[in-house]
Amino acid sequence: MKKFLSLLLCFSFAFYASAQNSDSIFIRQISDYILIKGKSYEDLRYLTKKIGQRLSGSPGMYKAEQWGLKIMQEAGADQAWLQQCMVPHWERGGNDLAFATSLSGKKTKKNLDVIALGNSVGTGKALTKEVIEIKNFAELEAKKDQVRGKIVYYSYPFNNTLVNTFHAYRDAGGYRGQGPSRAAKYGAVGVIVRSMSNSTDNHPHTGSTTYNDSFPKIPAVAVGLQDADWLSEQLKNGRLNVTMHTHGKFFPDTIGHNVIGELKGTEFPNEYITIGGHLDSWDPGEGAHDDGAGCVQTIEILRAFKALGYKPKRTIRFVLFANEENGLRGGNKYAEEAKTKGEKHIFALESDAGGFTPIGFGFTGSEAQYQKIVSWRSLLQPYSPAIINRGGGGADIGPLNRTQETPVAGLSPDSQRYFDYHHARNDVFEAVNKRELQLGAINMAALVYLVDQYGL
Repeated sequence: MKKFLSLLLCFSFAFYASAQNSDSIFIRQISDYILIKGKSYEDLRYLTKKIGQRLSGSPGMYKAEQWGLKIMQEAGADQAWLQQCMVPHWERGGNDLAFATSLSGKKTKKNLDVIALGNSVGTGKALTKEVIEIKNFAELEAKKDQVRGKIVYYSYPFNNTLVNTFHAYRDAGGYRGQGPSRAAKYGAVGVIVRSMSNSTDNHPHTGSTTYNDSFPKIPAVAVGLQDADWLSEQLKNGRLNVTMHTHGKFFPDTIGHNVIGELKGTEFPNEYITIGGHLDSWDPGEGAHDDGAGCVQTIEILRAFKALGYKPKRTIRFVLFANEENGLRGGNKYAEEAKTKGEKHIFALESDAGGFTPIGFGFTGSEAQYQKIVSWRSLLQPYSPAIINRGGGGADIGPLNRTQETPVAGLSPDSQRYFDYHHARNDVFEAVNKRELQLGAINMAALVYLVDQYGL
């Protein structure tokens, strides 16, 4: 009996070692293909330079959808289609302007580098009011009787002690998202927000605000960090007026689409794995890191699998999601339709953290599922540190997790430079490094391959 058990253990180890070696070889083939023959960088060049910004409802959105469908077909999808969803249509409507003038002491006038927050209302004609600095929401409550009729300037900065800059973004993000309505509650007539960034330049960073319908909708802008520091310094010594002129306006919802390509599973065709990024982008830049990178990485994985003759066990979907930036309509539609059709989604992976050097993944799922992914680290480590953190995913695949408890993961690139570009005019093709972009695609492809082979 002991001899039998010993032989069984030896056989199991040999089988596992053989499988590991086979997986390692195929992942190396994926890597070689992407690094030598990959087209993700040129895809990104076209998306950013020929199409450009792709805000929901804009002409760029429609051009990008048609490009995405065509390139999915060219990459070899078994089938590709557009999944319709209604999306919001907000337009900036013109150049956003602001300047400050002193109300005491030496008369000073300074132009401020600003950009209207997404979904915000315009000022109509130029708005000129005294500005009051508010450092945080606690101070807003303490000074609520002082803000009526004024422009509130939220000077809350990124917390530079947080090494993961996404943690700093979440910490500061409430001032952009909730700040205008919380100020309007106490009678403020406009809001300036310190840009959600820890960069050293003066580019203002836009992004969505969400109005509370219980209070007036007031215009809101983000200001570049250098000008934000200037405002704080000037307000220490005297009073300032700020003049704002913005033009933002909502139009009726319009038709948008998720772009979906599919490779049909050979053994478990009714089990689905989703890979994706979001196709829409804010309008000041080209949406290169956010999220052109995730889109072209998604397409590159489809292209590599087809070129290498890979026949997945499970059905793999490659999705360019609509309307992540100011509505999440694409992700919600994808999950809603999956639930309606009774589809079994076993895993979803998103790239929406920029095209920087990959360091691993963030994963949301059960402990057993997490440990299974951790067991693959040795296969992933030739291509990144393969740090697998608990907690992660992406906004577009979050609805799958919430409606079906689908395990989800997000590619984790090095985060230190992402918020230098996020939602700003410098998020352009030239800010993306080809090699880093490719390595992200390799890591994603490897993880999807392993989930397809062994399930979760």
